[in-house]
This record gives sequence, C-alpha cells and structure tokens, in this order.
Amino acid sequence: MSEDPRENAARYRTQKWVREQGISGERERESESTESTPETAESAPETCAATPTASDRAAFVEVAIQQAIRRGDFDDLPGAGKPLDLGRPNDPDWWIRRKIESERLTGLGPPAIMLRVEDLELEDRLDAMGSEQDVREPLEDFNRRVRHARMQLLGGPPVVTALRDVDAEVGRWRERRAARAEASARAASAPPRRRRWWRRR
Repeated sequence: MSEDPRENAARYRTQKWVREQGISGERERESESTESTPETAESAPETCAATPTASDRAAFVEVAIQQAIRRGDFDDLPGAGKPLDLGRPNDPDWWIRRKIESERLTGLGPPAIMLRVEDLELEDRLDAMGSEQDVREPLEDFNRRVRHARMQLLGGPPVVTALRDVDAEVGRWRERRAARAEASARAASAPPRRRRWWRRR
C-alpha cells in the first residue's frame, strides 16, 4: 500500500518538533544550572520558534484521524451508514427535540419544545378518535395551551407553534377517515388470490 505524502510530511514535522523540544529542554536545564549569560538570552528566541504552528497541529491531528480510520476505530459507530437527521431547517432547539424523541421523554422540557412534539403527533391522535366532538376537544385544548405558553415570561425558547384551525382540522380528519374506510372496503371486496396447484421448487 502506497504511503500518503501528507502523512509523511506531517510525521517529519512532528519528529522535528519533538527533537527541537528535546534540545530546547536540555538548553533550559543547562541555563537553570548555570548563571544566566548573554548567550542564553540570545538562545531564547530559538526555543520560542520551536513551538508548533497551527498548521503543524492541524497536520498532526489529520494524521492521527487517518491512522484511526485505517485501524478501524470509527467502524460500527451508532448511526453508521444512515442519513444525517438534521431536523427542521432554522430550528435552534433541534438538539432538545432530538433528545426528547430519542429518549421518549414525556412531560419534560420547556413548553415550546413540548408543544412542538405534540404538534407533530396531533394528527395521529386525532385519527384514533371516533367522533367529531372528540376531535374538537383536543384541538381547542391544544390552542388554549399554545396561547397560554405565548403569554408566559418564564424564559426558555420562544413558542413558535402555530394555532390549529379547528374547523379545517375537523374537515381534514373527515377526509382521512373517508379515505381509510374506502381503502378498507376495497381491500375487503378484492377477490382472494387463487393459489396455484403446483409450486415451483
């Protein structure tokens, strides 16, 4: 396997820096054991010049990362091979929302985050209800809690969850319910698939 020239250059710079640090350490020990002279004062800028620059440190870190990749230290990490879940764009509280979702926390967190999570799951809750009155009550309660959270001055992230139009949501609930009923009726009226009398082996 061919070696990476960048890795060789970074290794050379690192070894050179280590050698210079060793030489400068010996010079410092000699200067502490003897009295200070103009010669030791002149050698001080050389020790300062031996400190690594930002590019040297970056190259050293890059070499360490590449070596860890080749050793397989980053294999089988959680989420490997899966797309990045960046959440909604312009969401400053994405990390809180993701933590609540991953840990399945309920009843914890600031009202702004809890209302966002509830807003995402509201349609699924409504679809499980059987009557229009049962749909209207949670929608009105949701809107009341959103208004109450907007009026609070307790700090935390701002409440940006939109209010739900109750009549429009009830109409959408009716449409989803009719579509489900039609799909189930189609599935029930479809003729069963006939099994072949022979099977391919």
